[in-house]
Amino acid sequence: MKLLAFETATEGCSVAVWVDGDVRERFEVAPRRHAELALPWAEQLLAEAGVAKAQLDAIAVGRGPGAFTGVRLAIAIAQGIALALDRPVVPVSTLAALAAGAPETGSPCILAAIDARMGEVYSGAFERRDGGLVALTKESVCAADAVALPTDDDRWQGVGTGFAAGEGALQARLGAWLANVDVTALPHAANVARLAAAAFERGEALPPERVEPAYLRDNVALTLVEQQALRDAR
Repeated sequence: MKLLAFETATEGCSVAVWVDGDVRERFEVAPRRHAELALPWAEQLLAEAGVAKAQLDAIAVGRGPGAFTGVRLAIAIAQGIALALDRPVVPVSTLAALAAGAPETGSPCILAAIDARMGEVYSGAFERRDGGLVALTKESVCAADAVALPTDDDRWQGVGTGFAAGEGALQARLGAWLANVDVTALPHAANVARLAAAAFERGEALPPERVEPAYLRDNVALTLVEQQALRDAR
């Protein structure tokens, strides 16, 4: 199986190529440079792997949640390439990709959280089972003090910038249940590709036109006046 994967939902920009279990990736923390880097990286990685675009079985994409422009960019790139090649797209939760990057030697229970700005975090709880990743909760966007673990009798790994948001409010609140926390962790296209490969085998690939971003917020494009009002409220 051959997949090309994109993840641009956060400040981290990454592209990966999956070839029968072997993964090559480009990753850089590059705010506002995602559109500049993504396609050239894809060309470079395909060339390094010796894979022609026509040999790809599908395009994988981190569907969010995350920054509105970043999520929209990844979806647009994936759809454009997939339509040109007549290939399906495998959408992958950005939170799941973040959770998949947690240390495998740690607890199988993982809480992934991304700073959503405006005093909120995107979060989702996952568990490693039988070599895969299972969602334990619905993905949500809410204030840090509203995030709830599905169970409080386990030790959890915390990953993502959401644990640093609001002066570490989420980490402080859930500290008693957290075995370890990485507040700098960002989602990677390599993990999007790994999760997408399994999803592709399960028959979860979609026609490009059916792929939808996961914004979670009902209003993803606040006006400048609304943004200032939220800042003043804090």
